[in-house]
Amino acid sequence: MDSLTIVAVVSIFTAGITIAVGVIAPALGEGRAVATALSSLAQQPDASNTITRTLFVGLAMIESTAIYCFVVSMILIFANPFWNHLIAQVGGK
Repeated sequence: MDSLTIVAVVSIFTAGITIAVGVIAPALGEGRAVATALSSLAQQPDASNTITRTLFVGLAMIESTAIYCFVVSMILIFANPFWNHLIAQVGGK
C-alpha cells in the first residue's frame, strides 16, 4: 500500500470517528435540555416565553458543536491539508 492510500484510509476513518463521537454528546445534551425545559414548563407555565427562548438559544449552542464536527470531517474528506504535502513529497522523488 502506498502512502497516498494510507492517508486516504486514515482520513476516511478519522472522518467517520469524528462524526460518530461528535454527534453523540450533542444529542445527549439536547435530549437532557428538552427534558429539563419540559419539566420546567410543567412546573411554571407562566414563564413559558422565557423558558422557550432560553431553550432555543441553548439548543443552537449545543448543535453548533455537532456542526463543527461535521465541518472537520468534510475537510478531512474533501479538502485534506495533508494531500498537498504528500503529493509534493511523492512528486519530488
